[in-house]
Amino acid sequence: MTPKYLTPEQDHRLRRWEWWNRNYFIVAFVALIILLVFSSQLGLSSGDSWGPLGLLIGLIITPIIILQLRLACPACGHKIGWQAKLMAPDQCKNCGTFLRAR
Repeated sequence: MTPKYLTPEQDHRLRRWEWWNRNYFIVAFVALIILLVFSSQLGLSSGDSWGPLGLLIGLIITPIIILQLRLACPACGHKIGWQAKLMAPDQCKNCGTFLRAR
């Protein structure tokens, strides 16, 4: 069986997803650190209540989940989802197309 590879257009779509996923993760990580370190000074939390802090944390984390669940194999359309972390996996488990090879 001959190995399958992505077309240049499919590869471009996958690399664009990786770019957005990686960059949003970095921004979200920095925002979470700042938010958690300065939450009491910003009046977002007290010793008893997470109130607005919990809501802000949820709003920062939700796009990460959405980005992960949107990833599909460009060749077959099968949802990759949590199989990918910050980058696409090496190969699609459904159709066997190589996603990382160039």
